[in-house]
Amino acid sequence: MTRTMNQDDPLAAFRLDDRLIVVTGASQGIGRHLAESFAHAGALVVLASRRPDKLAEVRTAIATRGGRAEAVPTDVSRLDEIDRLAAAVHRLAEGDDRRIVLVNNAGLGFTKPALEVDAHDWSAVFEDQVRGAFFCAQKIGALMLARGYGKIINMSSTWAVMTDDGKSVYGAAKAAISHLTAALSTEWAPRGVRVNALAPTTTVTEFTQGTMAANPARFERLRSRIKLGRYARPADLAGAAIFLASGASDFVTGQTLFVDGGFTS
Repeated sequence: MTRTMNQDDPLAAFRLDDRLIVVTGASQGIGRHLAESFAHAGALVVLASRRPDKLAEVRTAIATRGGRAEAVPTDVSRLDEIDRLAAAVHRLAEGDDRRIVLVNNAGLGFTKPALEVDAHDWSAVFEDQVRGAFFCAQKIGALMLARGYGKIINMSSTWAVMTDDGKSVYGAAKAAISHLTAALSTEWAPRGVRVNALAPTTTVTEFTQGTMAANPARFERLRSRIKLGRYARPADLAGAAIFLASGASDFVTGQTLFVDGGFTS
């Protein structure tokens, strides 16, 4: 049931009670934190990732705090599974006045010298990061277009505009995400669908903690380039994500919002 907003409250536009938010890659890391934050702010969240067991954990964690979430196991590198995810979103949204939001967070990455990258590496990154994001946007965006309103948040990165050893392929994929964001906004803004991207710097998660431990000198060098003096935490991204998912950002589209502690400036 969508809650009536208090128009006299300047923070009302940031509430997500009227949103159905799909988060891909929601089983861990940034995706899990964003999904839980959206639910805490009032959204009905659709959790998507390859790992049903982890999705069940996230769904339980959300329910424990009084939120609502549905789990739809999805591999975004498979078009049939994206179709199934879109069908589930359509069923959940049917007969409901919730506004649909998609967060394209799923994707893998690596740090590897260009001379060592093989065709499998290239395909894996681009299939998850770019192909998956595009077809999720296409299938779920169609539901938004039919309603005349929607929000898509693509997960870009500081590596979309910065360079470092071993980041050529990952950076190219993230640059493609930022370009795709702008291109889709051009097509869909006149029909009520806003498309933006979030671009964090390296964010401390279970995965990145392992890579940091393996190469502490590299991560200390990169940390020294961040003006605020530390890496991001998932919580640092929640405010920007809620802003882009909410009505507060209705006049924002085609942008890549850098949440990077000053790394790119």
